[in-house]
Amino acid sequence: MYESFFKLQIKPFDLLPDPRFIYLSKSHKKAMTYLDYGIRERSGFILFTGEVGSGKTTLIRDLLEKRYEHVVLSKIFNTRVTSEQLLAMINDDFGLAVQGKDKVTLIRDLNGFLIEQYAGGNQAILIIDEAQNLSPDLLEEVRMLSNLEASNCKLLQIILVGQPELRTTLAAPELRQLRQRININCHLQALNREEIEQYITRRLEVAGNPSAVHFSPESLEAIFCYSRGIPRLINIICDFLMFLAFSEETTSLSVEMVLDVIGDLDFENYYWKAAATVAEQSALKDNCFLSPANNPPSAPELQIMLNEISRRFESIEHNIAAPLLNELKGQNDRFASLQATVTAHIAKTNAHFIDLNRKTEELRSAVTYREQDATHENKKTGFDWRVFGGDISPRRQRKIE
Repeated sequence: MYESFFKLQIKPFDLLPDPRFIYLSKSHKKAMTYLDYGIRERSGFILFTGEVGSGKTTLIRDLLEKRYEHVVLSKIFNTRVTSEQLLAMINDDFGLAVQGKDKVTLIRDLNGFLIEQYAGGNQAILIIDEAQNLSPDLLEEVRMLSNLEASNCKLLQIILVGQPELRTTLAAPELRQLRQRININCHLQALNREEIEQYITRRLEVAGNPSAVHFSPESLEAIFCYSRGIPRLINIICDFLMFLAFSEETTSLSVEMVLDVIGDLDFENYYWKAAATVAEQSALKDNCFLSPANNPPSAPELQIMLNEISRRFESIEHNIAAPLLNELKGQNDRFASLQATVTAHIAKTNAHFIDLNRKTEELRSAVTYREQDATHENKKTGFDWRVFGGDISPRRQRKIE
């Protein structure tokens, strides 16, 4: 709708996983390297996870379409099925007949097909997307498929693609054998602030006009904060921004426009509320709402920060504050009890000191009195006393002299 106004050939922020628009961030390049190595080495199981909308499917499609020859693919996207239905879908996607066949026949047909492909120099790859929906029993069935092998290599390469919850499922004790067969393990991270700008420019360039619109630094910061670096959410925000800019006949995208779009979409509640835990971890890790050093935030940026801080405080209050307050109250009660004990001990000690001082003074007075009494007794037994019967007066002393 807005393509002609911005001199674009196609929509730059469509939600379809189109490999033409792929942007290889640092994390994407790492995942691509791991996947490429695992496939070329026929390493059996590959585990590939990432947040919803992080670009897993796009990356897989780009990898398989551009880099390999003699590859035969079976791609499974519906994972809420039974064991027999899963086998039927795999065989059907490989082009095998499945109508009216039981589980044993399906496995036998699949094994025969894989042997034929191996003899013909082809590599069979099974990609199971949304694998986080597979039950432990179904994952165990998938592991059994890896037992289909030739004397020197696996006949079937299996790639499990899913959300982070898949890792939690695989951690179950009963899936220990499957975990031990996973040779390649990679996770796709969200884009950082700098990568988001490069990602947007890349998509505009592929669409035909990298200068179609201008994003202010504040608008890019806001997109980063609310998308958390997830490509699908970046596309949603930017597509609405392009439409808003088209309606206002402008090519400059401000932070106010971003906030308008966020508000109209009820973005926080609609896209993040169900995944609050993951969002909190990502936001806390990246500190996306903070402005760069020596670059004071503008009023719209402050609004973004306040919204983010408010949301986090609500989460903290809900998940942490109540038990923390109870613990603080308990600590305060223990401190008050300790304070009362110390105060009583100090008062008792002061009383002991006062009593000790009193006894010391009494003892000192008694010693002084005894010393004086002893001196007086000594005078009574002296020569003068015996001769004159008392003290010698100065006058009598002169006569004696």
